[in-house]
Amino acid sequence: MSDFINKIYRNNTIIYKILLFLFTTIAIVYLFPKGGQFKYDFSNGQLWKYDNLYATFDFAIQKTADEIALEKQQIRANAKLYYEYDITIPDEVIVAFRNKITNQTLNDSLGVTAVLNLTEIGEAIINKVYDVGFLASTEDEYLAEDDEIVALKKENEVADVLFKKILTTKEVLRLINNSLEANALLYDNKVLLNTLATVIKPNVSFDKIFTQKIIDKEISNISYTKGKVSEGELIILKGDIVEGKKLAILNSLKSESESKIWTDSNYNWIVLGYTILVALALLMLLLFLYKYRKEIFENNNKVTFIFFNVIAIIFIQTLVIKFNSDYLYVVPLSILPIIIKAFFDARLGLFTHVLTILLLGYIVPNSFEFIYLHIIAGIVTILTVSELYKRANIFISVAQITGIYMLTYFAFSVIKEGNISQINWNYFFLFAMNGLLSFLSIILIYIYEKVFGLVSDVTLLELSNTNTKLLRELNEKAPGTFQHSMQVANLAEAAANEIGANSMLVRTGALYHDIGKMQNPMYFTENQATGVNPHNDLSPRDSSKIIIDHVIKGVELAKKYNLPDRIIDFIRTHHGTSATYYFYKKEQELNPDAKVPIDLFTYKGPIPFSKETAILMMCDAAEAASKSIQSPTAQSINVLIDKIIDKQMASNQFLNSDITFREIEIIKKVIKKKLMNIYHLRVEYPE
Repeated sequence: MSDFINKIYRNNTIIYKILLFLFTTIAIVYLFPKGGQFKYDFSNGQLWKYDNLYATFDFAIQKTADEIALEKQQIRANAKLYYEYDITIPDEVIVAFRNKITNQTLNDSLGVTAVLNLTEIGEAIINKVYDVGFLASTEDEYLAEDDEIVALKKENEVADVLFKKILTTKEVLRLINNSLEANALLYDNKVLLNTLATVIKPNVSFDKIFTQKIIDKEISNISYTKGKVSEGELIILKGDIVEGKKLAILNSLKSESESKIWTDSNYNWIVLGYTILVALALLMLLLFLYKYRKEIFENNNKVTFIFFNVIAIIFIQTLVIKFNSDYLYVVPLSILPIIIKAFFDARLGLFTHVLTILLLGYIVPNSFEFIYLHIIAGIVTILTVSELYKRANIFISVAQITGIYMLTYFAFSVIKEGNISQINWNYFFLFAMNGLLSFLSIILIYIYEKVFGLVSDVTLLELSNTNTKLLRELNEKAPGTFQHSMQVANLAEAAANEIGANSMLVRTGALYHDIGKMQNPMYFTENQATGVNPHNDLSPRDSSKIIIDHVIKGVELAKKYNLPDRIIDFIRTHHGTSATYYFYKKEQELNPDAKVPIDLFTYKGPIPFSKETAILMMCDAAEAASKSIQSPTAQSINVLIDKIIDKQMASNQFLNSDITFREIEIIKKVIKKKLMNIYHLRVEYPE
């Protein structure tokens, strides 16, 4: 049992990667839409590039979403409006009128004949008003045209009437006035008019609920098909243009086929297919890391970071597809290569981006267009996004990426439609939104630095500020080392720029590479301002140990101040596995008969494993050695630099650095040129 536990412990990093791989695969497969895939790829306006297609089963031709929406719109526009007629109101009005007119006439001392006459005229007017109905004030959208037929509901009966026959307030007033013109007694007319105006009230109102119910019923009866294709019937010939009815038939066939594929009996097989596709893509990513980015592959934190970003992008894109595929291009997929490049390198960023796009291409509509557009945008992202610590760079890059999106979509639309009249201009708004959302990468980079302990160019810029607490302390305790670090940083930055390495990273690494010397500053030549050398009182072995220990102490100090691992790498590797040769030879002189083990005088390494750490090793050794030249000349500097770097190459210090001989020669030239500029003599001015 203990052997089994020990084996698991020894292989915990591999076991973790396997579990991460399985979890990521399952998560992505779970996120994928659960539906079959049609075996033909087509879009409106394209040529049918496959053989003649015949129907293999009977199926209905489905109406498009636009056609169904148009039918619904027509139903709403042509729907008959329903109005409710309240049959109780006319009787209530007549009773109220009789009571009112009686009270009115008693007060005004009208005769019995006049009362009967007014009552008869008033009731006749009331009957005319309520013959068809008196409409209550209604919002304009619920009013029909005058010559439009509407439905009038009286209890359980519905009658069709012209809308203009239903009286409005103005028309009721006009009817009353016209009816009273025949009566010559003005006083009686005034009494009757006031009474009718008081008691008459609307009895017809728009029945919104019932009208909507009828509309909904008609909409529910819409047929979603517009024909049928029989088994064996020719659908499309090879070379035909996919458009019109052929497009509708193909879309119907696709929908029917996918529903037939995704059945309970096929479910497990289709999920297996999804799993294999996703697993292959993720396996390619792991193999790329293992083959070309070994230091990343061996760091589970960094592998987790990459896989997390892949899952996050796929998760967001699938959510948008499920919500509304019209917003497909609003998701800023260019964030992925920006983030990966910010923390690692451009090649890994592009490789991860391409694999993610290929996975998404399997679940999005118009997959070829989607894949082509996003891969082109990803390449532009990798080529343009650099030096994120410069604020203008990210704005310019995002503008270029957005422009590429728009230009590529425009080209696809012209190819499919044949002109620009059918271009969906809403997509240009989506691409603009995509560009704006890409600025989230700046926030995400900051969050990822804190969560995953990674470092970006923005952080490097902050660390390279010489007013940071650690660099100020270095300047105070070991001013010579601080000046040496500044010179090395300048040399390394110039060399990195010449060969296309990360100049900000190597400059920051150079500023901190010798912080371990703060523990015993006087044991290092550059800090011996008084000329007193404490090594004179020590044995060569003790002196060598103090010199070698500055690397270990530097790493400890860097961890204490929470410096990123990428900066600590420069401290660990800037001497590689080289030897403190001066003290080794001195030990041999003191013990000529004994065999002196060189291991005691050798740095523990590791050797540089990137271009940037290799550059620092060369510049550090060159700058330190140049101080030993008594009379610096171009010849002496050339010889010294060649000797130092050739010796480093001979001892295999750059074996893991992914650096070429040509790049090393360029670095030599840069160092020589810079040192000659530093040590050149000025013209002696006359006194």
